[in-house]
Amino acid sequence: MDNHWRNSQKPARFFALDARAFTAIFLFLVHARLWTFLFALFVMLVFWGLERRGLTFEAALRAMRSWFLGRRRPATVGTRRRFWVDFG
Repeated sequence: MDNHWRNSQKPARFFALDARAFTAIFLFLVHARLWTFLFALFVMLVFWGLERRGLTFEAALRAMRSWFLGRRRPATVGTRRRFWVDFG
């Protein structure tokens, strides 16, 4: 058996996908329309693509956030940064 405390951080799985993809499948099961089917298919393809790249959903969000913010990330906010002032 593979039940150990160190496995508590593993992501929940639903068949071969992350369990978060099941929310879109559940939406399709509750409201069966073409657009919900296409939405569920799109969500499953996104999660599958993330797993193919070796990313979890949380890691993909962190990677997207760092990509949006760019390379220069100062430790303080620009409005709170103090500049040198000569009062003399």
